[in-house]
Amino acid sequence: MKKTIQQFKALADETRLRLLALLLSAGELCVCDLTAALQLPQSTVSRHLAYLKGAGWVNDRRVGVWIYYSIATDSVMQQEIADVLCKRLPQIPSVAEDIKRLASFSEGASCA
Repeated sequence: MKKTIQQFKALADETRLRLLALLLSAGELCVCDLTAALQLPQSTVSRHLAYLKGAGWVNDRRVGVWIYYSIATDSVMQQEIADVLCKRLPQIPSVAEDIKRLASFSEGASCA
């Protein structure tokens, strides 16, 4: 039950929801992509990603100096919540702008 509570608490923050929306829309992203899309400092993005990782919402993998994040859906409940978030978060104007910004940034150079 404690893990479930932690997962729901992780969803109670705007920045973390915006991060999840970007990861749900794009699959796997590095911190530099997320920082550019959200227009937030790298330290803020990394702190929220660490919280999401601790709550079990994201996985990470290192490639050289870059760390790539993706959605973790280890349980049926988590998958069902991720499905709802994927469908509903892009309907929020600020999230839609984040996704649009990510798309325009991703067309150019990436961090790799």
